[in-house]
Amino acid sequence: MGLGGGWPSGPLGAAEVAAAHDAVDAALEAGISVFDHADIYAHGKAEEVFGKVLAQRPGLRDQVHLQTKCGIVLPGAHHPGRYDSSREAVIARVEDSLRRLGTDRVETLLIHRPDPLAHPEEIASAFVQLRNAGKVLRLGVSNMSADQMRWLQSALPEPLAANQLEMSLYRSQWLESGVLVNHPEAAGLGFPHGVLEYCQAGGVELQAWGPLAQGRYSGAPGTAETGPDAATAELVAELADEKECAPEAVVLGWLMRHPAGIRPVVGTSSPDRIRACAEAGRVARSMDRAQWYALWISARGRALP
Repeated sequence: MGLGGGWPSGPLGAAEVAAAHDAVDAALEAGISVFDHADIYAHGKAEEVFGKVLAQRPGLRDQVHLQTKCGIVLPGAHHPGRYDSSREAVIARVEDSLRRLGTDRVETLLIHRPDPLAHPEEIASAFVQLRNAGKVLRLGVSNMSADQMRWLQSALPEPLAANQLEMSLYRSQWLESGVLVNHPEAAGLGFPHGVLEYCQAGGVELQAWGPLAQGRYSGAPGTAETGPDAATAELVAELADEKECAPEAVVLGWLMRHPAGIRPVVGTSSPDRIRACAEAGRVARSMDRAQWYALWISARGRALP
């Protein structure tokens, strides 16, 4: 999302291309080969600058897995921001993404947000056309509930590949929705219960956006000096020392320790922060139940029911 100079308007320059190369290098060094895009990120510049990286590095395309998203229409001078997952829009937006990325295919396409006016048959028809043309290999979703996935799946010729949701140690409603079943606090949750179970039962990959929680537990400037955030940051630092890794690896390792096989989507474009995530898998494998629950209870700021 941060590639291409971010959201401010303006053409791409040499500095933006160099920064994208640095981010890609850091990711590859950290063992990351899946790159998540969306047609709206930086108003298309994120895909465009990544396309320039691919063009300047022959052979890189076959070493990476590209994922992009469509379905959100940003506000313009004469129309509000809205969603559009119609057949024509999906096909057109994918073609635009392929042009910006300078490639003939993306391995995974996600429908970015639920569109109330969408028809599952239209989305399925668009996917089949794109798949048959070799332009999209898998279809997934983002920010959808289990019922919405089930509704879309009813028209698809093959299983959905992934669901990308906000999931982190800070945004832990995805956990709360399960443990607070039959508890008064459940009424205040915004995460629909059953998403994790649906995905696990159906083999749908769970992807977590915002997994680092904007760095609130790993030293981001301006984070709280008291309260649950501060206490959790201190606990993360202690575990990072114990496990000889960066705090970011502890935060991601906690997420990856869950049996759902959650894959964090690291949103930063900072090479240093990308490299700091490299040990997350090792941390997840070494984190015991007591450590995992200690982090969660600390972040939620109160005991479990």
